[in-house]
Amino acid sequence: MTVPIQNVIFQVLPTAAKSLLYPRVVKLHFKNMANNDSPPMYTDTPLAVIPTPKFETGNEDQFTIEASHMALSHNAFIRGFNSIYQQASRLREPTDKSDFVGYCQAWIECVKTHHHYEETDLFPNINKAAGTTGLMADAVQEHELFYGGMDRMKAYLDETGAQFSAAELISIMDSFKEPLHSHLKAEPPAIVDLARYNTEQNPIDIMAIAAAAGKKQVGFSFFLNTVPVFFLNMETATFEGGMWHGVFPPLKGFARTLVNNIVPMWHSGRWRFASCTPDGEYKQLAV
Repeated sequence: MTVPIQNVIFQVLPTAAKSLLYPRVVKLHFKNMANNDSPPMYTDTPLAVIPTPKFETGNEDQFTIEASHMALSHNAFIRGFNSIYQQASRLREPTDKSDFVGYCQAWIECVKTHHHYEETDLFPNINKAAGTTGLMADAVQEHELFYGGMDRMKAYLDETGAQFSAAELISIMDSFKEPLHSHLKAEPPAIVDLARYNTEQNPIDIMAIAAAAGKKQVGFSFFLNTVPVFFLNMETATFEGGMWHGVFPPLKGFARTLVNNIVPMWHSGRWRFASCTPDGEYKQLAV
């Protein structure tokens, strides 16, 4: 998932935020830190993160790099899932529950938007470039295996709001976690495999295709209300020896400060439930 931040940076920052141009860590409100009920550190459970093809093979061709970017994006989805799963049963305060529902809804929106743009833009343009059809048909079929569960999760939270039952929420997540995880693992190798269709006679610029498709998925509302659930679940400080730290997502300077530190000030109560700090390090959970 490549977010075209350069297209929206100056549309999003209101005048009131211009004094916030320096990096700031989103303030996290941990309760009961001094007692035995202190929140635990986030861990990669129940779903394991997935390796990147570049780390596994050492290859640096464009298909391996694009597949690796996809794997990193999928890991952000996995950490988002895990952070919801780990904290749902620990919530006690109504305000915490209300913020948590907003976090859950943002995660659902992020994952579904990602897969929608694949089906409507990325995959069709891959087929067009390769001069064939159905190259990613298996991935589309895999989407259908977890869409129903995610729809049930959204409908349940829409109906119950802060009154949700943690046991019921986790039960719904259990119903689709395996097909979701299987898909997130399977798709990056499928992108690597597309290299066989790349020939001198018919070159395929997979990274340009993916970048063009990614630009179409980020609007103003999505940027403010959803994007933080992606960036604040992106651990790069230690993952694969830190080889992606400062490399992916491909943001530098003010753009990185904007998405990691400034934008999360909107709905900041939601983003405290994320698994990572703005610096890409695992953190203690909010509850």
